[in-house]
Amino acid sequence: MHGLWPQFETGYPSECGPAGRFPSRAALEEARGVFPDEGLARYQWRRHGTCSGQSPAAYFADARRARDAVRIPERFRSLPAALSVTPLDIERAFGEANPTLRPDMMAVVCRRGVLQEVRICLERDLRGFRHCPQVDRSGCGPGEIRVGATR
Repeated sequence: MHGLWPQFETGYPSECGPAGRFPSRAALEEARGVFPDEGLARYQWRRHGTCSGQSPAAYFADARRARDAVRIPERFRSLPAALSVTPLDIERAFGEANPTLRPDMMAVVCRRGVLQEVRICLERDLRGFRHCPQVDRSGCGPGEIRVGATR
C-alpha cells in the first residue's frame, strides 16, 4: 500500500493537522506490514492521515482495512520478471479479482511508461468501491506499460 487519503469530488485535503502531532510507537505498530516502511507510514500520516479526523492508530487501522478490502490479481502478486501490459489489462484483472470493482472506480497510474500504482476508490466506511471520475481521469493512456518484477 502506498497510502489512504480522504477524497473530495474534486481534489483532496492534505496536511490538515498540527505540525507537532506525530504517530506514537504503538500507532506505528498498526502500520507495520501495511506500508513498505515506517518512513512512508509517517509521511502518509502527516500528508493525509491528519485530514481523516482520526488518531494515528485509527488511521493506520483503516489503511489496513482498505488494503485488505482489495484483492491483488494473482498474476501481479509475484512477478519474477517485468512484463508489458495495457492499463485496460490491469483494470480487467483487478475487476476479475474484485467482482464489484469497475474501471470507473480505479486508475492505473504510470510514469514514462512504467506502472506506478493502482488507485482504488472506496466508500467512506471502506466497505465497498465507489465511482470516482477525478481519480479515474488521472490514469495512464491506452498504450502498453511496463510492470516491474515484484520484490
